Amino acid sequence: MVAALHGSDQAVSSPTFVFRQRYDAPDAGAPPIEHVDLYRIENPSAEMPDLALDDAFAPDRIALIEWPERAEGWLPADRIEVAINGIGDGPRTIRVARPSDGSARC
Repeated sequence: MVAALHGSDQAVSSPTFVFRQRYDAPDAGAPPIEHVDLYRIENPSAEMPDLALDDAFAPDRIALIEWPERAEGWLPADRIEVAINGIGDGPRTIRVARPSDGSARC
Protein backbone atom coordinates (compact mmCIF):
# COMPACT_ATOMS: atom_id res chain seq x y z
CA MET A 1 0.00 0.00 0.00
CA VAL A 2 2.88 2.36 0.78
CA ALA A 3 4.41 1.79 -2.65
CA ALA A 4 1.05 2.28 -4.38
CA LEU A 5 0.31 5.54 -2.55
CA HIS A 6 3.69 6.98 -3.52
CA GLY A 7 3.77 5.53 -7.01
CA SER A 8 7.01 3.72 -6.28
CA ASP A 9 8.37 0.22 -6.74
CA GLN A 10 10.66 0.64 -3.71
CA ALA A 11 10.64 -2.38 -1.39
CA VAL A 12 8.59 -1.85 1.77
CA SER A 13 8.92 -4.05 4.82
CA SER A 14 6.95 -4.23 8.03
CA PRO A 15 8.49 -2.17 10.84
CA THR A 16 7.87 -4.92 13.44
CA PHE A 17 11.09 -4.40 15.38
CA VAL A 18 11.18 -0.61 15.23
CA PHE A 19 7.39 -0.18 15.50
CA ARG A 20 7.35 2.74 13.07
CA GLN A 21 8.80 3.64 9.70
CA ARG A 22 8.31 6.93 7.87
CA TYR A 23 8.26 7.07 4.07
CA ASP A 24 8.67 10.47 2.48
CA ALA A 25 6.99 10.87 -0.88
CA PRO A 26 9.19 11.36 -3.94
CA ASP A 27 6.79 14.18 -4.93
CA ALA A 28 7.05 17.13 -2.54
CA GLY A 29 3.28 17.68 -2.76
CA ALA A 30 2.34 14.21 -1.49
CA PRO A 31 2.00 13.52 2.24
CA PRO A 32 4.53 11.32 4.05
CA ILE A 33 3.34 7.89 5.16
CA GLU A 34 3.82 6.64 8.71
CA HIS A 35 3.78 2.83 8.77
CA VAL A 36 3.25 1.52 12.30
CA ASP A 37 3.27 -2.15 13.35
CA LEU A 38 1.85 -2.76 16.82
CA TYR A 39 2.20 -6.55 16.78
CA ARG A 40 4.65 -6.53 19.71
CA ILE A 41 2.55 -4.24 21.92
CA GLU A 42 1.50 -6.22 24.98
CA ASN A 43 0.57 -3.47 27.45
CA PRO A 44 -0.81 -0.45 25.55
CA SER A 45 -1.10 1.82 28.60
CA ALA A 46 2.60 1.31 29.37
CA GLU A 47 4.01 1.10 25.84
CA MET A 48 1.95 3.42 23.63
CA PRO A 49 3.15 6.70 25.20
CA ASP A 50 6.76 5.75 24.36
CA LEU A 51 5.91 5.48 20.65
CA ALA A 52 5.02 9.20 20.43
CA LEU A 53 2.50 8.64 17.65
CA ASP A 54 0.89 12.09 17.87
CA ASP A 55 2.94 13.36 14.95
CA ALA A 56 2.21 10.17 12.95
CA PHE A 57 -1.49 11.05 13.22
CA ALA A 58 -0.98 14.66 12.10
CA PRO A 59 -3.48 15.82 9.45
CA ASP A 60 -0.72 16.28 6.86
CA ARG A 61 0.26 12.57 6.98
CA ILE A 62 -1.15 9.18 6.16
CA ALA A 63 -0.80 6.64 8.97
CA LEU A 64 -1.06 2.94 8.17
CA ILE A 65 -1.42 0.86 11.33
CA GLU A 66 -0.95 -2.89 11.52
CA TRP A 67 -2.57 -4.62 14.51
CA PRO A 68 -4.64 -1.53 15.49
CA GLU A 69 -6.71 -3.58 17.94
CA ARG A 70 -3.68 -3.51 20.24
CA ALA A 71 -4.01 0.26 20.53
CA GLU A 72 -7.75 0.67 21.04
CA GLY A 73 -8.34 4.00 22.71
CA TRP A 74 -5.06 5.46 21.37
CA LEU A 75 -6.11 5.87 17.75
CA PRO A 76 -7.71 9.06 16.37
CA ALA A 77 -11.51 9.09 16.53
CA ASP A 78 -11.80 10.42 12.96
CA ARG A 79 -9.79 7.58 11.41
CA ILE A 80 -10.71 5.41 8.44
CA GLU A 81 -10.24 1.70 9.07
CA VAL A 82 -9.41 -0.73 6.28
CA ALA A 83 -9.57 -4.45 7.12
CA ILE A 84 -8.36 -7.04 4.61
CA ASN A 85 -9.47 -10.60 5.33
CA GLY A 86 -8.40 -13.77 3.54
CA ILE A 87 -5.28 -15.89 3.29
CA GLY A 88 -3.08 -17.39 0.62
CA ASP A 89 -4.30 -17.20 -2.95
CA GLY A 90 -7.95 -17.29 -1.89
CA PRO A 91 -10.42 -14.44 -2.25
CA ARG A 92 -10.09 -11.34 -0.10
CA THR A 93 -12.75 -9.25 1.58
CA ILE A 94 -11.96 -5.59 2.14
CA ARG A 95 -13.98 -3.61 4.66
CA VAL A 96 -13.68 0.16 4.91
CA ALA A 97 -15.23 1.83 7.94
CA ARG A 98 -15.31 5.21 9.61
CA PRO A 99 -15.88 4.47 13.33
CA SER A 100 -16.67 8.10 14.15
CA ASP A 101 -19.91 8.03 12.15
CA GLY A 102 -20.64 4.28 12.19
CA SER A 103 -20.44 3.84 8.40
CA ALA A 104 -18.91 0.78 6.75
CA ARG A 105 -18.60 -0.61 3.22
CA CYS A 106 -17.40 -3.94 1.90
